[in-house]
Amino acid sequence: MASSSTAEAQDTSYVKMDKEADATLIGKHCQLEYCNQLDFLPFFCQSCKKTFCLDHRSETAHRCANAGAWAERRRQAQLVKPSAGEGKRMRDFVSQKPCAAADCKTVVGTSLVPGVHCASCNRDYCLKHRLREEHDCKNKVPIGARPAQFDVGEQTRSAFAKLKAWGVAKRVEMAGRALPKAKPSSASARIVAVHNLKRTAKGDAKLPPEKRVYLYVEAEAETTTAKNYKGEFFYSKDWVIGRVLDAAAKSLQIENINNQSSDERDKLRVFHVEGGRILEFNEKVGSALVSGNTIVLLRGVGPPPDLIEL
Repeated sequence: MASSSTAEAQDTSYVKMDKEADATLIGKHCQLEYCNQLDFLPFFCQSCKKTFCLDHRSETAHRCANAGAWAERRRQAQLVKPSAGEGKRMRDFVSQKPCAAADCKTVVGTSLVPGVHCASCNRDYCLKHRLREEHDCKNKVPIGARPAQFDVGEQTRSAFAKLKAWGVAKRVEMAGRALPKAKPSSASARIVAVHNLKRTAKGDAKLPPEKRVYLYVEAEAETTTAKNYKGEFFYSKDWVIGRVLDAAAKSLQIENINNQSSDERDKLRVFHVEGGRILEFNEKVGSALVSGNTIVLLRGVGPPPDLIEL
């Protein structure tokens, strides 16, 4: 006979008897009084608990003496199962919170006031403050967002404005300093100047010629104790500007206290005449300078502003 679990899974009053589950099942006779047919795939009625052939498997066909019994059991079993919301109130399914607008005491997340979520600032508002203009959305930092990522465009514009102001101030300051002019700009004049520079420049004789960058180096007269505050030197293109500054300061007898003082007014900086800018200490000589360029050691000019910190 079919198991009870199989019977409950069916939507009809009869189930097919499982020949594989019951090894002794080799066919049964239909239990209808006038049929008695031998059926090797018999059907079991869940209402009257009898076995029938294919033609008499339904309750109507074999005039079941206990018709509807299986349906009643099925209905009672469904009534016993608990419903999804049994024992819970509406507030258990809804997250109640006050409206995120300032000075608003309306509670959102209820059955009467569901609330409106603003995707821009990631907050929930009542119907009155649901619009972006009503809750001042543009001036709020989105919940969960990093402050550095908020209004990146405005920060970028502010950074470049400060950089521009710094550049103007430095040009005014440089105008009051006696800075050398750039060397001849024509190609032939540069070739002649570099050729003469290579004959007179001083540096490490062990440095291979292909790695040398020949430069004119100068300093302000008040920053050096030497009689001659100009020189012609060559440095390795693999050096950084900070190392060039140390070597040039030593050659021109300039007091270098960059590693001793944190005050920018005491620090030396390298000014590139042809580029018209102050070079960073970590820049490579080979990428910032070429042979024939002029650099000047200046004190108290300060570094360019850091755009990341602006």
